[in-house]
Amino acid sequence: MAAKKHQGRRTAKRRAAPRKKQPSGGLAKFLKTVCLSAAVSFAAMTWALHPQLRGQIDVDQILARLNLDQPGEGAASPRPPAPAAPGGYVQTSFAQCREFFPRQAPPVVPARPAQRELCFSSFAILYSGQRKTPVLVAERLNRQALIAAQGVARTDNFYKEARLPAAERAGLDDYRGSGFDRGHMAPAGDMSNADAMAQSFSLVNMVPQAPQANRGAWNKIEQDTRKYVMRAKGDVYVISGPVYGDHPQTIGAARVAVPDYTFKAVYDATTGRSWVHWLANSPDARPGAPISYEEFVRRTGLRVLG
Repeated sequence: MAAKKHQGRRTAKRRAAPRKKQPSGGLAKFLKTVCLSAAVSFAAMTWALHPQLRGQIDVDQILARLNLDQPGEGAASPRPPAPAAPGGYVQTSFAQCREFFPRQAPPVVPARPAQRELCFSSFAILYSGQRKTPVLVAERLNRQALIAAQGVARTDNFYKEARLPAAERAGLDDYRGSGFDRGHMAPAGDMSNADAMAQSFSLVNMVPQAPQANRGAWNKIEQDTRKYVMRAKGDVYVISGPVYGDHPQTIGAARVAVPDYTFKAVYDATTGRSWVHWLANSPDARPGAPISYEEFVRRTGLRVLG
């Protein structure tokens, strides 16, 4: 009997043996940062030395295998695009919201400083912290979404985007008294629920727009796009944004850049048709005939349709 009791005590001791210590939160974050830097550096160096392998190396897959992008650990924070490849372009990722791009293929864009990817519930934004405006804003629209949008009240509550570093944000004061409207790229009229409507008034979704263009020609382009979506048989992808000259005018203390033009690229996933509305940011702007997607790429270097 005593032997059995003694054996039971030994078993209990084995079960109560202390578990191995896991790395502290600070150390774990440090190790993840080291792994992240190594993965991105590896991809950038490989792309630079072997451009033919660029399409075969997926940074997102590397990060996933390293378990570096878990929900709750910065997943909502804006991420920079992939490192610059030869030719001065970057492959964006938008790992959390690729559904806003045709074939879930995120854009390839010219490399610029301080570009960040932001996901919202009904649109995605590539943002320029240098110009304090979006590079592009992507939506996926269809008839059902626009019917729902008709019942959503407009809020008009513009706000600064808290996810960005303070030095990269536009503020309400930058637009106040500037003579320019806060022009939506993803229109409030496209938003199919209250959350999306509220998010559409983030200043990262705005560019300084001539009031006459914003309320006139640009508004007509938005309405015409919605009319097309209502007739379409499936999803229509709409990608909008500004186009700048070499030395753009700026407004406010944050020096928010004023675009020379705005564009709205439309792609019907059912028919494969695409076109781009191109509008001068000026008081006398008038909607003209859309340009081809190929002409748009030639003018901007943006490859927004994958």
